[in-house]
Amino acid sequence: MGWWQIGTDALASSRFVVSPLAETVAALKTLHAAGGAHPGERAWLAARLPAYRERLAAEPLDALLVRAAIGPTWNADFLTPTPLGEGEQSFEDEVAAVREAEPGDAEPQLEVAVGGPVPEPLRSRRDLPRRMAGVLEWVWRETVLPEWPRRRRILEADVVARTALLGRGGWAAALDELCPGKTRWLGDGRLQINTRDYPPRSVGDGRLLFVPVTPATGWASWEGSERYAVVYACSGALADVTGPVVPEALGALLGRARAGVLVRLESPKSTSQLVALTGQGLGSVGRHLKVLLDAGLVRRRRAGRSVLYDWTDAGAVLVRARTR
Repeated sequence: MGWWQIGTDALASSRFVVSPLAETVAALKTLHAAGGAHPGERAWLAARLPAYRERLAAEPLDALLVRAAIGPTWNADFLTPTPLGEGEQSFEDEVAAVREAEPGDAEPQLEVAVGGPVPEPLRSRRDLPRRMAGVLEWVWRETVLPEWPRRRRILEADVVARTALLGRGGWAAALDELCPGKTRWLGDGRLQINTRDYPPRSVGDGRLLFVPVTPATGWASWEGSERYAVVYACSGALADVTGPVVPEALGALLGRARAGVLVRLESPKSTSQLVALTGQGLGSVGRHLKVLLDAGLVRRRRAGRSVLYDWTDAGAVLVRARTR
């Protein structure tokens, strides 16, 4: 298994980061795989995949580059630069790291991703980083940017949930839940990154970043000994924004918007999470929660710096009665 030795200072200064470029790379990987993990992702694919395939058909060298860069066990490093972790950068700022990657490093990195020699048309070329940046710019502009505000709310809500988990159970609990089955805290400063047979790395006093993305994918990256990142998929409840179906009778009783808030509170969620999941404004969600609180259908409790809401017994009875 691949694991990192995390220094005390690195763990203490680690943080969650939202990255438009990581979201775009994750979208590219989803388009490349042509398979969705949940109904919301499959609907997005159905709408975006034809144009993506048309784009690559028009540029066969780009299609070959994408296939080589997204390997079965590793991505070409210039495709996945490590975020700076200094505030949220724009996509344009982040993709510059791809475009400005050293051209001479691209082919060896592709060989690692492919697991052998790269296809002949990609050999000895100096324009591979620039071409990859062009593909990512298209994916951002055509498939991510149109819904970036919603995606960003989902990512921010995931960070709130992870921070609350960190406050309740410490880093061991937070990291064990990051990528179930892959990422877990092993003790003695060791963080399992994946189940691959990779040599361990020492993070020491470098900056450790955790980067959520909405597609069901993830990867690890690092920049020398300075920055390390674990990119992970949002929790399923957040990533699949189609959400539970609001029963018609419950919608008639409470109003569909308010019922949409209530049915999502089987597990505790923050206001930010509910905004991301429902697509409703912060003020609207707040008003619905106040009514539900006053009616005794939900309860409110604090977890660290976050306030979480979930069903009371009465709320659970009402929702379950309407879903039978």
